[in-house]
Amino acid sequence: MRRFGLFLIGLTLTGSALALELPGPVVNAEWLAQHSRDVQIVDVRSETKSFASQPVYETDAKTGHKVMVAAGGHIPGALLVDFQTIRVDRKIGDLVVKFMNPEKADFERLMQTAGVVANKPIVLMSMSENASDVDQATRLYWQFKYYGEKNLAVLDGGLAGWLKEGRAVSNAAISPAKGNWVSTGENKNLLADSEDVARAVKDERTQLVDARDLPQFYGLVKRADVKAYGHIPGARAFPLDVQVRTEGGVAKFLSPAAYKAIYEQSGVRTAGPTITYCNTGHLGSGAWFVMSEILRIPQVRLYDGSMIEWALENRPTVSIQEH
Repeated sequence: MRRFGLFLIGLTLTGSALALELPGPVVNAEWLAQHSRDVQIVDVRSETKSFASQPVYETDAKTGHKVMVAAGGHIPGALLVDFQTIRVDRKIGDLVVKFMNPEKADFERLMQTAGVVANKPIVLMSMSENASDVDQATRLYWQFKYYGEKNLAVLDGGLAGWLKEGRAVSNAAISPAKGNWVSTGENKNLLADSEDVARAVKDERTQLVDARDLPQFYGLVKRADVKAYGHIPGARAFPLDVQVRTEGGVAKFLSPAAYKAIYEQSGVRTAGPTITYCNTGHLGSGAWFVMSEILRIPQVRLYDGSMIEWALENRPTVSIQEH
């Protein structure tokens, strides 16, 4: 019996050792097509009806070629996560802040309901028709990593890129078995709160990076649910439209060299402690992903509450509205 027990332990260890190693934080469609059976594909999107729809094509009048105007369907075997459910209202002091990371037990429950299992690599994907889509995947990536998941990647180009390459999709509805994914703990080094940001405003050794578009950064416009115009004092802009390259309806990440060049020209440092933010922590997760995961810059954190929390707390902002 003792030998049999040791055999089972050895078998378990061997299976763990043979688990697929993801090649990095970003994988392409060719890699995923070759390894789709070895990973779990988690598709996050806000338009969940499109998961069971057909992609929409139009014929170009000049060339006669079919052009995709709307992605639809899903990669066979993919699990669906509704982006609208992965962020919640959280009470912070006397305030209620929207779009925050759920508590550990709630996040576990969401992922288990979606069918996510433990100890199997996760490839996250979105529609990826634009930068905001891409950041739905990076937001869920950040949440998984915050709750201890390490075997993660994002599919470059997402569903739109998969379709553009002519790869197979399904529009069948799915009813996944309940998963058993659980958190291994909270990685609080990935999270910044308002006090961390306030210290960064006073101490420039920690840089602040704003991932919103420039009209919001400068305070020309704002979201209705953000109380104040403009940006946090001292912040540098890394606007949404340079987070990815969009071509033919497909949004993909840039090369590390291209990101470094953009940062150099915009005054964003590629070394040292950094806090990224936006309005709600959605687009800020894209800036966090580029800096922390693609460029491997240490000590990069996401301000989960972002401008909604900062403005609710009546903290200072810089805006041309003041002039």
